[in-house]
Amino acid sequence: MGALQDIIIRLAELYSVAIIIYILMSWFPGSRDSSIGRFLAGIVEPYLEPFRSIIPPIGMIDISALVAIITLRLAMSGLHVLFGMF
Repeated sequence: MGALQDIIIRLAELYSVAIIIYILMSWFPGSRDSSIGRFLAGIVEPYLEPFRSIIPPIGMIDISALVAIITLRLAMSGLHVLFGMF
């Protein structure tokens, strides 16, 4: 079970980094139109979309990605506890 837990945790950490990179790409014009930007959009947008539909932007700041990352971290903490039971 330890190897499976490690793989899941590493994938979630990698996904969190992908979300952060995708968010930072919005600061650079045209970067989301690159091949890397389109790839990240393909894997990150399906996860971010439900948060964006629930949480409206505050002025020009979109905090839905921050809430999405926190939710992912809380889910990983729950998995730590779940795997700790076995």
